[in-house]
Amino acid sequence: MKAFLTIGLLVLSNTFMTLAWYGHLKFAEWKWFSKLGLVSVILISWGIALFEYCFQVPANKIGFSGNGGPFSLVQLKVLQEVITLIVFMVFTLIAFKNESLRLNHLIGGIFLVLAVYFIFKK
Repeated sequence: MKAFLTIGLLVLSNTFMTLAWYGHLKFAEWKWFSKLGLVSVILISWGIALFEYCFQVPANKIGFSGNGGPFSLVQLKVLQEVITLIVFMVFTLIAFKNESLRLNHLIGGIFLVLAVYFIFKK
């Protein structure tokens, strides 16, 4: 149960992180947003990133084996990175129609899955 909760919280966290880091590139298409200065965009991104932390910190606390969770620190980090890339790919394909996935992206993804396999292997 803790594993699923940890993964769910990491997905939510990374969704907010992706919006905070890359959403402004899409939001710039909105007339009012495109007129904002860099400081305003940074403050909006920080506001979004607050929610990232609201999910990331509990995910790590619940998931960490030192707190009774199922994952070592290394496993948590690798899991978070893979979830980040999956969320980013989905966001990119939905929000940025001019971006596309190519064979080299697929091959890189396969290597990431292999990395997870080896990190979790006992």
